[in-house]
Amino acid sequence: MLENYLVRKNVSIRLKITVKSLVSLGVVALAVLLPQLVHLIAGQAGGVQWLPMYLPVLLGGCLLGWAWGLGVGVLSPLVSFAVTSAWGDPMPALARLPFMMAELAVFALVSGLFSKKIAENGWMAFPAVLLAAVSGRAFFLLLAVIFQNVAPFTPALIFSQILEGLLALVLQAVIVPFIVMGIRALMQRKSS
Repeated sequence: MLENYLVRKNVSIRLKITVKSLVSLGVVALAVLLPQLVHLIAGQAGGVQWLPMYLPVLLGGCLLGWAWGLGVGVLSPLVSFAVTSAWGDPMPALARLPFMMAELAVFALVSGLFSKKIAENGWMAFPAVLLAAVSGRAFFLLLAVIFQNVAPFTPALIFSQILEGLLALVLQAVIVPFIVMGIRALMQRKSS
């Protein structure tokens, strides 16, 4: 979506990269800070229940497209782990980190594949987010099945966590598209 706006504005490649880098940085920062806020308010279990890192990653995919979104999806849990490790309480936990990086990469990749369609029709953000959420969670469950002998969690545990976070995914499937449509409306107003 952002790419379409920048093309319409006829900006240079250097400015496109700068803008996308800044938006990506903002999304990753939000993906690090939002979980900290949720954990502060709702405790450690709040992360599994409210999935705070997923919202910025879904937003990043819709706005930035699949390639930049993929970068945001991979970097968000990695940066969060690095920053929170410095404080002595890494989030996500090291054992969960590669799984979460893969899951959020799928979230951002799938939502990002809809980016051009969202630029044409803001309502496309709804199927983008819904399909991304289902794909990402299913991929995480598949990874848990494949690596159950070496991972510290079982497919049953991951499935129970998916069920526990279902309300959050439903809320995000509504909230994120409305945020995206609001940003789209602002960009269209600036274009005219």
